[in-house]
Amino acid sequence: MLNTWELTTPQLSPRLKRRAYLYLPSAYDENPQARFPVMYMFDGQNIFLDAEASFGKSWGMYDYMNRTGTPLIIAAIECNRIGNGRLCEYSPFTHRDSSLGRIEGRGRATMDYIVRSFKPMIDRHFRTLPGRENTLIAGSSMGGLMSLYAATNYNHVFSRAACLSPSLWVDPAKVRAMLRRGSVLPDTVIYMDYGEKEMGNHDGNAEIFLSACQSLYARGVNLTMRVVPGGEHSESSWEAQVPVFMKCLGF
Repeated sequence: MLNTWELTTPQLSPRLKRRAYLYLPSAYDENPQARFPVMYMFDGQNIFLDAEASFGKSWGMYDYMNRTGTPLIIAAIECNRIGNGRLCEYSPFTHRDSSLGRIEGRGRATMDYIVRSFKPMIDRHFRTLPGRENTLIAGSSMGGLMSLYAATNYNHVFSRAACLSPSLWVDPAKVRAMLRRGSVLPDTVIYMDYGEKEMGNHDGNAEIFLSACQSLYARGVNLTMRVVPGGEHSESSWEAQVPVFMKCLGF
């Protein structure tokens, strides 16, 4: 069952209203005493249904979850679609974009909102398993970068993360610093990939991808790293990876 509602995020953008999406598995109604893990996802409009997606193609999570009966709640917030709002809210640090100029990193404010406001709201109103061991996060592109940020710098909240095509290239030095700052427990599980056809899209992409994976592996993270054969930087490509990363995350 997929629920949507209008959400205000005054800590991020006081005048912007955006949709929140909540998927409840069939077992939620079938077992009224049961509680469930929660996976938080970025770019909520692109996760479940093609009709809602920014470019007409979603990850197909609604069909996948219904088909597999995965006992997991998914909570996702629509991104900020005004100007550079998404890039700012999904960047853990300020950086420069070659065409857009300075991008103010507001990723910390975004994660603080998710951790201090959105997650507590979900835990209050739904039968969740709120502990770290049952709290996951996932995203792609800038959302993939944010998922890596969450898994390493908010590791006390998130024990598992899927980082698809993460935008590590925006500032490799700051990505390395972000990973060094993080306090990561050894039971952390991270899935991270790049598509074969997108690997050469940015200078140094392969280098920072391998460097980030090496850093995570050295910290004792249970890491799955992949270069997806034929993979591209697109929702259809990320949809094809859903069964893979879900298995890696324990589902």
